[in-house]
Amino acid sequence: MKKLLLFFFLSIFLFNPPKILASFDAKGLQPLPPYGVFSTLSAETLKQNEIGFGFGIEKSSEPNFNRVYLQTAYALHDKFEINLTIPYVFNLTNGASGFEDFSLGIKHRLVNESKYSPAVAYLLIISVNTGKQNLSTEGGFGGGLLLTKKVGPFKGHLNLLYTKPERSGLKDQYLFNIGSELAITHKSQILAEIISRKNYFKNKLDLLEWRLGYRVKTGEDVYTNIGAGFDIKNRTPDYRLLFLISFIFPKQKAKSP
Repeated sequence: MKKLLLFFFLSIFLFNPPKILASFDAKGLQPLPPYGVFSTLSAETLKQNEIGFGFGIEKSSEPNFNRVYLQTAYALHDKFEINLTIPYVFNLTNGASGFEDFSLGIKHRLVNESKYSPAVAYLLIISVNTGKQNLSTEGGFGGGLLLTKKVGPFKGHLNLLYTKPERSGLKDQYLFNIGSELAITHKSQILAEIISRKNYFKNKLDLLEWRLGYRVKTGEDVYTNIGAGFDIKNRTPDYRLLFLISFIFPKQKAKSP
């Protein structure tokens, strides 16, 4: 089963897909696997002094562009985590290539998950104006609420996020994301999420996307995510392809006497 899923998703990347995708969107802060789905963040955090790194690739068309991004996360405390996402876009339809704004996030879990209630965290976001003019909002700030609940092999996440751009003429952005993870083995999960967004350019819902993928623990504290996103707002075959690998380095273990 695991090999069949990997073959399916890898084959999508290897063969040249049709030139179709939803509109270009700012990447923003992304979760570091396994603490979230693709764009839906978990209320969970790394353990104190743990640090994680991630490298992602995104391919889309109509408009045509590719994106790579770097991630890092560091836990100051078991409930307090700092996240950073650095995206770079190239081969956009209008010829634009360059960095988007860097996104820095501070996550603080207020409530631990219990038998009947979810884990609850808040997120503060600051965007740093490092992007090219046609790829940047000139920075911004925002925040939101994160919820996570596990029931048996199923884990669900819900995000309510708001960001305000610094560039004049742009509108506030709202995100409502729902993500899920279904454990099929001890080291692998089926991933699914729905991303809904009112972005910086319109006062209405402009993106409604369903994403499906697969995560496998490919080594000690190494996680590989692969998947695809499909536009469901306009009922067209638009899609994007996603790949992300992450590494987490645990705090130093105490030496035996």
